[in-house]
Order: sequence, then C-alpha cells, then structure tokens
Amino acid sequence: MTPEALANHLWQSTIFAAAAALLTLILRKQHARTRYWLWQAASVKFLIPFSLLVAVGNQLTWPGRSVTGTRLYIAIEVLSGAAPKSFSALGYLFPAMAAAWLCGFIVVLALWCREWSKMSAAAQEAVSLDQGREVEALRRAEHRLGAGKRTDMLLTRASLEPGIFGIVRPVLLWPEGMSQRLDDSQLESILAHEIQHRLRRDNLAAAVHMVVEAAFWFHPLVWWLGARLVEERERACDEKVLEMGCRQQQYAEGILKVCEFCLASPLPCVSGVAGGDLKKRMVQIMIEHKLRKMGVGKKLLLGAAAVGAIAFPIASGIASAPPRAGQEQTQGGTAKQWEPSQGTRVDPGEMAKLLVKKVDPSYPDAAKKAGIEGVVVLTAVISKDGDIEMLQIVSGHPALAKAAIEAVKQWKYRPYLVQGKPAEVKTRVEVNFTLAK
Repeated sequence: MTPEALANHLWQSTIFAAAAALLTLILRKQHARTRYWLWQAASVKFLIPFSLLVAVGNQLTWPGRSVTGTRLYIAIEVLSGAAPKSFSALGYLFPAMAAAWLCGFIVVLALWCREWSKMSAAAQEAVSLDQGREVEALRRAEHRLGAGKRTDMLLTRASLEPGIFGIVRPVLLWPEGMSQRLDDSQLESILAHEIQHRLRRDNLAAAVHMVVEAAFWFHPLVWWLGARLVEERERACDEKVLEMGCRQQQYAEGILKVCEFCLASPLPCVSGVAGGDLKKRMVQIMIEHKLRKMGVGKKLLLGAAAVGAIAFPIASGIASAPPRAGQEQTQGGTAKQWEPSQGTRVDPGEMAKLLVKKVDPSYPDAAKKAGIEGVVVLTAVISKDGDIEMLQIVSGHPALAKAAIEAVKQWKYRPYLVQGKPAEVKTRVEVNFTLAK
C-alpha cells in the first residue's frame, strides 16, 4: 500500500467513525447494544478499505453505460483526498515509517500474547466446578436467560475478576473465595452478566478490534473506539441483567464487591464484569431509567446509514467501470455497438508513425490526490481522414479513463493507405499517467 493510499484509507475510516459517533449520540436514549454495534462497525471499517467495494462495483457493469460515470468514483476520491496533499512528499520516508509500524505492531502483539499466556496458565491450573452454590446459581441464571448450552465453570486462585475466557470454547473463570462475599441475589446477577457476555460473543468481537488496534496502533482513534466498545458492551449486559428482574441495589453492590476483591481483566477479549466507566455504570444501574423503544424514524436512519455505507462505494465502482467488450465510446460520448468487421487492424507502432497531432491528457485532480497512476489502454477506430471515430477502454484505472478518452479524441493521423487508397483502421492506443517524483 502506498503512503497516499494509506492516508486516504485512514481518512475515510476516521470519517466513518465520526458518522458512527453522531449516530450513537442520536441513539443515546436507546439500548446500549445498538450503540455497541455501531462502534463495532466503525472498528471493522479500518479493515475494509472503500477501494475493495469500489472494485466489486467495477465488476457489476451493464451494456450501454457511459464512461462519464467516472465522476461518481471521483467523488469517493475527493472525499478521501481531504488527507494532506503533502503526504505524497513523504514517500521517501515510507521505508522508515513501515519499519516503525512493524516495531509497534510486534510490541502490541507481544504485550497481548504475554497477558493471554497468563490467562491461559490460570485457566489450565483452575479446577472444574460441577456442583456447589456457584454452579446452582449459574444454572438458574442460564435458565432465566435461555442460554441453551451450559457454561463450564472453572475455579481459579488467580486474583482476577470473574470473566469469560476463550473464543471458540469459552469458559467462566471464577476466583476462589469470591462467592463468600456475595449473597445469592448478587451471585446470580454477576453470573448472569458473564453468561450474557458469552451469548453476545463479546470475546470474538473484542478480538477483532484487537487486530485493528495492533494494525493501527499509531492512530489514537482506534484506542478510543476500544474504550467505547468495552463501555457499551458492559452497559448492554447490565441492561439485560436488570431486565431479568434483578434488584438494582443488589446488583450494583455485587459489582463493587467484585472490584474490591479482584483485579480487572488485562485483555479486552476476556469479558468481565468490572469494565467500562464504573462510576457511570453505577449511576445508570441505580437510576430508574426506562429505555425507549426505537421509533420508525430512527430505524429508517440506521437502515439508510447501513445501506449507504455499502452501496455508495459499490455504486461508484459500477459508475466508473469501463464499458464491457463490444461497447464503444464515440467522440460524442454515447455508446455504440462495435461490429467485428469494422476497420482494418493495424499495428500500434505503425499507426504511431502516422500521428500528426497528439494531445496530452489532463491529469485528474482526484487521481493525483489518491496517488493513482498507470496506463490506460484504448482500442480506437480511425477514419479514412485520420480522425478518431470510436474509442473502447481495454484496461486502466477508472479514475484515469475519462481523461485518456478526452485527450485521444483530439488526436489526428495521416490517412492509412490500403492499395493506395485511404482506409478506416482499428488499432490500440496507450495513454500513460505518471506522477512527478
């Protein structure tokens, strides 16, 4: 990935996250799980460049579509082009920047691997619980939540908060001595919170964001997103526990007792009960707060945002894709069907000798900002008088295609002679776009 492409991807992802933040603000009175998935979508966007969706759209062409649709593609590039123009000047520093990124990536992974190994060792040393007060409370909570598959419970001597460990086969780690500090109501509510983490697959979602944090460790936004994800997932579990009918005061006291007795989980992908802004959570739990059902308007807003986030880049790719084989671009811009027998095929090198007027293309600003360069290959029909009659795109970047066509339309050739008479010919033309170094 070039420095310009990376800058554009980061800028697009930042705008996407800002849009998600605006939606969460609008939905602040709704359930936390809705806001959680908005933050998760903003996180996953860092792993999915818009250019991939544009490429998908490039494959979804239809006959008769004009290349002028490139403008929609360029709209994406203009949006991404808000990244500093001077970033391209840092190209000579890119190897050093890549080395710095790799060092940071390795450090982040090493720290997480160390913490994971500690958690794994604690899980291996833990003792399986098959009966007792904790197991009975766990089964009651599972029944009330409709959990279906039972959760394995392991008793550990590590001073860690109760938490769900594992992604493929999650288990519940329960610290030794914790049960004696909780009454039956508090015990069941804490266990219900942990079961909800398992049902929501929070460990898997957190692991995905940890990949984002490792790959984009230099971007403060991804760490801020991680904090929002933990905050909203804990609030979502709190809401579910209270919906079960657990008493607010008993539940809040249970969480505080866990925090007094244990250390918080060192990894986001080990879901516990003490995560997020604890003070804010206590206020939310204790205050009588009835969540509003999402109205039709907000549902439509969410649906439109989801469709737009996927449809806009795909539509831009469709609009900017070159015409299919057999669809020719005339000087006026309308598509015309190419007849296989049209024109005598002539070698491009031979036609280049007959070129008397060549107009260089104007480099599109959006393509410059995006760092796009390359060769656009066209098939041309040249009239008996040496004028360009038709042009067909064979290959080349969509953002450069229109500029290439506009330039080649103005080219002029000496007539090609067949047996001493001017003839209409068909040949290939290459237009090279290169950014100044």
